[in-house]
Amino acid sequence: MPLSDWWQAVWRQVLSNQTNGPVPGQMTPSRGLGMRRIRRIHFVGIGGAGMCGIAEVLANQGYQVSGSDLKSSAVVTRLESCGVRVFIGHAAENAAQADVVVVSTAVSDDNPELVWAHEHRVPVVRRAEMLAELMRFRHGIAVAGTHGKTTTTSLTATLLGEGGLDPTFVIGGKLTSAGTNAQLGQGDYLVAEADESDASFLHLQPMVSIVTNIDADHMSTYGGDFERLKTTFIEFLHNLPFYGLAVLCIDDDNVRGLLESINRQFVTYGFSEDADYRIEDFVQTAGEVRFTAVRPGGLQSLDIRLAMPGRHNALNALAAIAVATDAGVDDAAICRGLVSFAGVGRRFQVHGEFPVAQGDGKVMLVDDYGHHPREVEMVINAVRDGWPKRRLVMVYQPHRYSRTRDLYEDFVRVLAGVDTLLLLDVYSAGEAPLPGADGRSLAGSIRQRGEVDPIFVQDKAELPALLANVLRPDDILITQGAGDVGGISQRLADARLQLDEVTL
Repeated sequence: MPLSDWWQAVWRQVLSNQTNGPVPGQMTPSRGLGMRRIRRIHFVGIGGAGMCGIAEVLANQGYQVSGSDLKSSAVVTRLESCGVRVFIGHAAENAAQADVVVVSTAVSDDNPELVWAHEHRVPVVRRAEMLAELMRFRHGIAVAGTHGKTTTTSLTATLLGEGGLDPTFVIGGKLTSAGTNAQLGQGDYLVAEADESDASFLHLQPMVSIVTNIDADHMSTYGGDFERLKTTFIEFLHNLPFYGLAVLCIDDDNVRGLLESINRQFVTYGFSEDADYRIEDFVQTAGEVRFTAVRPGGLQSLDIRLAMPGRHNALNALAAIAVATDAGVDDAAICRGLVSFAGVGRRFQVHGEFPVAQGDGKVMLVDDYGHHPREVEMVINAVRDGWPKRRLVMVYQPHRYSRTRDLYEDFVRVLAGVDTLLLLDVYSAGEAPLPGADGRSLAGSIRQRGEVDPIFVQDKAELPALLANVLRPDDILITQGAGDVGGISQRLADARLQLDEVTL
């Protein structure tokens, strides 16, 4: 028996003999003894994409979970349906019954709930530390990388589920087929995103780690030092046990450059000829890709269909194939899981094709979360490859002044590649404005480039009328960004692009 299988068998036997826990009668094998003193868990900023999934899994394990957020949302409503008590607004009394308080990096030190916790000697832990506890007694699969984490995590969880392994998963976006971004499974596996934005992924101790790519983002965490960022990824990979496995995309030059420094077993994937898992015969037709997944060790190649556009999504699928193959998922289940994959919320989410006032054709409305120049470029390329004869109209909302400043020239170059650009002002995400890093300045720089004449949308309320003037039959309209532009997209979809009925 391989050592990794023996180790998992030992843990299954240990867990099957455990009966202690914070809530008698609600014990599940995944809870273990590690948190037996903890009954009540409070999340500050529970509505965040990285927080709500962990809260939902803990609630489903039987813990008493509460949380606070600045406003209600669909996420808050779902958590309440899972038995989570959610307070709107932050106040010390919200956390008064907690045994531990969980925070994200977006929460300031003077938050009254954190102040209360410190005054009453209640432990305060970061989101990734709590995720590490969920992963402790499971076969953890951590998906890291600057881009593609959410989609790759979703694909991996889907393939393991299709293979009968019933994984627990915690994802940064809603998995369409499950209707949620988190789910407590009964199997040994836990699949989760590993967040490099604050280096908190170093808390995780997975059995398998995926790295999709490494790009310059969140550089303030790393003192503006890209080499330090790459070194942190190596540290993350070395958190694997000696019998663990790294799954690495060598199409990315920065990932390829790390290979000689990695002291763990790894397999590579990509379009590259020297990749262990390799894509051949790639074809995109509209929103679907087909390719052959060539696998190492004499394993049979797989003919793959995936209803998501773009070479980047083929790579995300190939990473999931590598993990599923390692986990023993049979070939038919892998192919079946990919062909039926229904996507992830706000990851090239097609709302539909809607008629427009001018002419007889329709406009396809798509919403996408990408907010880094490389992500936006991937979306543009996917549209150009899949729908080469259709005009691309993009509503883009920059996310964070610091990112706009740090990647300014890249944004100018990439956004100049659409046919019509409506540029919203920066979604601050709590940052103070920075001179020259605002939407108006960005629009001016793109205009000077001479490829597209952007429309700067100073007031979002003006957007419906502006769209009515620019949209034509057969256009593809993409709402792009990580701020509240997704809510705008949903309103446009709810109105079926009847723009005179949309109020923002």
